Amino acid sequence: MKIAKSTVVLLIFVLMLSIFVANVADLINVDSHLQDESVQEIDAETHGSRPKYYDIGKSYDHVMWFLQISDIHISIFQDPSRISELKKFCNITVNAIKPVVVLASGDLTDAKAKDKMGSKQILAEWQYYKHVIDETNIKEKTLWLDVRGNHDNFNVVSLNSKNNYYSNYSVQGKKHPRSYIYNVVVGSETYSFLAIDACLKPGPKRPFNFVGVLDQREINKIQHLINQSRDISADYIIWFGHYPTSCILSQSDTGIRNILGRHKESMVYLCGHYHTLGGMVPNMYTLQQAGFLELELADWKDNRMYRLAAVDHGQFSFIDVKHNDWPVALITNPKHALYMMPRRENLKSIIASTHIRVLAFSTVPVKTVEIQLSDSVWQTCDHVKGPLYVLPWNTTMYKDGIHQITVRVVDEEDREKILSHPFSLDGSRLSFRILPRLVLMFDVSHIFQFLFCTILALLVAPLCLLRFLHILCENKYMHRPRLPIRFFHWWLRKLWILSTIDRLFFPLVLYSLYLAVGPWTVGEVIENHIGVIFAWGTFVGNAYLPGAFTYAYGFFQLFSFHLPLMLILAHQVDRRLQDAEHSVRQPLSKLRLIWRHLPFALLIAMQTTMAYFFWLAYGTLATILCPLRTWSILLAVILYYRVNTMPLSCLRSVALLWSPREVQTTDFIVT
Repeated sequence: MKIAKSTVVLLIFVLMLSIFVANVADLINVDSHLQDESVQEIDAETHGSRPKYYDIGKSYDHVMWFLQISDIHISIFQDPSRISELKKFCNITVNAIKPVVVLASGDLTDAKAKDKMGSKQILAEWQYYKHVIDETNIKEKTLWLDVRGNHDNFNVVSLNSKNNYYSNYSVQGKKHPRSYIYNVVVGSETYSFLAIDACLKPGPKRPFNFVGVLDQREINKIQHLINQSRDISADYIIWFGHYPTSCILSQSDTGIRNILGRHKESMVYLCGHYHTLGGMVPNMYTLQQAGFLELELADWKDNRMYRLAAVDHGQFSFIDVKHNDWPVALITNPKHALYMMPRRENLKSIIASTHIRVLAFSTVPVKTVEIQLSDSVWQTCDHVKGPLYVLPWNTTMYKDGIHQITVRVVDEEDREKILSHPFSLDGSRLSFRILPRLVLMFDVSHIFQFLFCTILALLVAPLCLLRFLHILCENKYMHRPRLPIRFFHWWLRKLWILSTIDRLFFPLVLYSLYLAVGPWTVGEVIENHIGVIFAWGTFVGNAYLPGAFTYAYGFFQLFSFHLPLMLILAHQVDRRLQDAEHSVRQPLSKLRLIWRHLPFALLIAMQTTMAYFFWLAYGTLATILCPLRTWSILLAVILYYRVNTMPLSCLRSVALLWSPREVQTTDFIVT
């Protein structure tokens, strides 16, 4: 049976796509790692490491709650309400909720210039931050734990640098310049709050400060902090930091997820940084394969969000709340089925519990708290103490499948809040949405590298392949291919012609390859410190920063400039050949001339704008010595000039293959 070549190619493509999808599915799959949980629990009982069992009733013991706020971005140029509403948060929200701890997980200040392109530490922004802390007496009300984000590290050459304002104007910076731990005792239990600082050393200007790095020294320090927690027999470790684990590179054999997952006390990792990807991925939560939750919090900067979290009898619960939205309620038993952690929490504690438990807060006294289970009637909860409300229940009625619990809280100003979530007592699980799992479980550096290598191959491989095929056709080893679909055949002809012209082919291919290995720019990566940026990393002084976001930046350059440039040149050179085929000699009208050159003019205008933005970010020297941005404009102009002025003799070999038979090849010989 004869099989068409296109069928073979399609089968190979489907096979490769299936392998890729299978690998991605395995990477982000959590359920497969939890299917044998019952077997693991039996083994754990033998070794005494099974999650602790609690009698969950109406006791006020074994419960602790705290708040998280992230990406505050205090700015002297943008939105002053970030500051005023932060004051209200510290005065009103903290007073109403009375958290044991408040976590401020990075990007405390904005550190961007008025034009939003330049970046450096701005003293006034840090003074505003400290003023809010001092004026609200927040340190007298709660334990405020702040940690640096990438914006707090823009243009900071070292921890001892005079513009490292975090060390003098934050709450924890003077005592804890990087990762640190605080142990908090609440009732009969000890909670360790462990901050991870993955900021680059040194910290370059934006945008090459997007991905965090943990070197061996910092990993050793984090391990030392864990040992401190274990030495005092802490019951739980709450991890927090600015960067999600997918955005932290490790310069060690041990990755951040391995560090968090190997300790049974680790319950959750709380972070920020992604800003929910501009709202495209809200509720960015996932259960990592190591068994702990990772929860990204939407920013304070634009969304004014904060997080209320609690550990109640060994069960971790949370809810993300819009600032000034009262009352606030959190159901801690039974907890949300989606956020169950079988390796960290004992499901039998919920099954054997005697009471539903709710934490309810408001700026005025709470009037009523009511519960509805599935479609049953509303029942009023009893107030135990503080924010804790309980309701007796019979768990045997809900032992199978997924059920729904709803709480309704009304305060004395008649403000009402209704919340509901699914719960399960038999281990039935819900699945996290695919986008949050992809964002939080993939390593973004690998995604950026994949995109960069893909676009690089797309720019280089087709031209090289077509040039090779042209040689084969010239030497009569094969016939020129013909594609049945006109659009593809159209572009095959254009790119084929482009690949045969040395003065166009070699600059295009070599420039693409150069961006993969050669320096992109030389300039002040940090103010008064010259650095060299490559795709695979950045050198500043004696320091080396591994490449990560550089690959994304390079992908954007190749995709938005080099790929369109290649297509424009291919179209123009094909037009030259067509004009020669039809012996076009009359000059074009001004309108048609503008239309013909408009795509190239727009491309140059866009790239010039990007070069201007680069100048705003890194200065004159880096812009002049910049093959990535500035020199690419010169290259494009030279190649476009060549394609429109080169002699027709350059098209002779390709005309033999692609020109109509009636066209005389002598037309392409120029003396």
